[in-house]
This record gives sequence, C-alpha cells and structure tokens, in this order.
Amino acid sequence: MRVVWLWAVLAGLLAALTGPSAAADSLARRGRELMREHPEIWTGAVILRGERSLIVAARRPGLPARITLPDVAARPGAEARFARPAAAGEASGDGTAVVDDVSGTGGAAAFGGSGGGSPVPAGSAGSGVPGGEGDSRSRDLADLARRADRASLVAGRLLGPVRPVILVPATTEQAATLSAPASVTGLAAVAAVDSVIVEPAAFARLSAAGRDVVLTHEITHIAAGAALDGRTPKWLVEGFADYVGYRDSGIPVARAAAELAEEVRAGRLPRELPGPGDFAAGSPRLAQAYEEAWLACRYVAERYGERALVALYRAARGGDLSAALSRTLGTGPAGFTAAWRAYVQDRLR
Repeated sequence: MRVVWLWAVLAGLLAALTGPSAAADSLARRGRELMREHPEIWTGAVILRGERSLIVAARRPGLPARITLPDVAARPGAEARFARPAAAGEASGDGTAVVDDVSGTGGAAAFGGSGGGSPVPAGSAGSGVPGGEGDSRSRDLADLARRADRASLVAGRLLGPVRPVILVPATTEQAATLSAPASVTGLAAVAAVDSVIVEPAAFARLSAAGRDVVLTHEITHIAAGAALDGRTPKWLVEGFADYVGYRDSGIPVARAAAELAEEVRAGRLPRELPGPGDFAAGSPRLAQAYEEAWLACRYVAERYGERALVALYRAARGGDLSAALSRTLGTGPAGFTAAWRAYVQDRLR
C-alpha cells in the first residue's frame, strides 16, 4: 500500500509540474526574456495569452492604456493591458516595464521590456492589419491568438507539444531588428528558436487561410527545432513546414504552387531540388523554391505516409541525406529527385 501511495504522490507532483499552469508560467517567462532584449520596442506592448500561445504586440501611439479583448479560447472577460515604464520602487524584475496578466483568471504577472520564414502564400491576399486601431486591434489580436493556438495543435500532432511566443512589432523596421541577422524581406513571418516574428505589413495582406498557413509553417519550425538545425537540407526544412502549413488548408495544389505551375505549364520543369541560396530573401525564384520543397514533402507523405516524412526529417538532421533517404524511403538522391520531378509534372501540368 505504501508503494501505491508513493506512486500516487509522484503522479500528482508530475501533473502539477507539467500541467497547464506550469506550461503557462514557462510561456510567460519566455515572453519576459524576449521583451527584455528590446525594451525600446516592447515598452507599452499588449500581452495576450491563448491556450497554447502568447501574443506580444507592440503598442501604437494614440491608443488607450487598456483594451478589452474578445473571448479567447472560451475564457469570457479576458483583458489585455499595455506594458508601462515601471514606477520608482515598483518590482518589475529589471525596472523596464510591468504588464498585467491577461489569462482571464484575475491574476497578475510582471513582464520585462525584451530562422526560416514564410513568403506570402499564393492566392492568400486579404485585408486588416494585426494590431490595428481601436476595436479592430482587439479583434485582430484575439483572432491571432486563436489561430496560433490552432496552428500549435496542428504542428503538435506530428512533432509533439509546442507553445510559441508570437511577436507582433508595430513596423517592418522593428520586425527586421527582431529577426536580425535573418531578413524579413518578402516574408510574412520568421521563426526564431521559440518565437514567431510577424512582419506586420506583409501579414496584414494575407487572407484568413494565408494567415493560418504562415503561422502553422513557422510554429512547425519551432516544434522541429529548425533554428538550431544547420545540417538538414534547406528544402526539407522549408518543405516540411509548408507541408504541415498547407495540410488542412483546403487550398488546391495548383493555387498554392501558382508560380511553379506557370513554369511547368510553359515546359520548364525543375531539374533539381532547390538549394540554400534559392531560399535567400530577394531570390528571384523564392516562391518557386518554397513550392518545389513543399511538393517534395507532399510527395513523400502521399507515397510513403506522414510517419515516413517525419522519419525522413529526423534522419536527415545528421547531415547525410543519402543515408536518410535510403533508411526511411528505400531510395537514393537520384531516384528521389526523378520521382519528385514526375510528381510535380503530374500535379501541375
């Protein structure tokens, strides 16, 4: 009986340490750490905690000192307050900013002042600026939290639990500062180790489906540890994230790969998988590189199954793609490239 009792105690302790409250506290700590890196951007920020994500949005001049957000994750009355410079003698951790908790539970928490990326998906133009003015700003931030929560669930089904911090700077210049040395040129968002940096101007142009694709893509990078991985082929890193991003979108292949489809129909079938330089910001075929990579991963999932795709991604982390292909798919680079080219032609002609 004593053994049973000890196991019960241990199980209770484990649940307490790994439950929702512990995860939320960890997310808050990560948010504080990120804000401390750039207090000039985040003093005055709006903080909103979703079920699986934390939204940090830079304040825009002229807005009130408090906004009420619509219901997020079925928690009525959730509110967000802006960070403010800490008053003399106020315990803020580092004396830069204090932010009230927005979990909807009535508690309070102090926040200190503070990759691969996603191009704008084809056919995803929309309207609305994340963090716009007044009621529109409230709706946009609550919507962003809900989308980030859903995206975290989608990525988590394949790679395990993930809880990202979503950083929404006020300007493209601020996004560039946060993402450096990575560039945000031509991208709607960029993933860091445990956060997604939104490029507000590009993200605002996305449709609802486009926002879901981009958020899921970037959160997949976080779940996969892409920012810490310098050995996996770039096409597999980006193609895998796009595969997860488009997986439940309902967007037709020819629409999602519109630029590549135009080339294929003109008789220009890609000869080889895209290299690292093809994914560089400003690359003339940036969109096509992402589309080629996506279709390579989509081919693997259709032909061998999603488990095989995940296995290939994990096996390729060692840097030996040939061995990874052989071990997980039973083929080599030449055979895989030929099969991928045939798949691209079949889906886009």
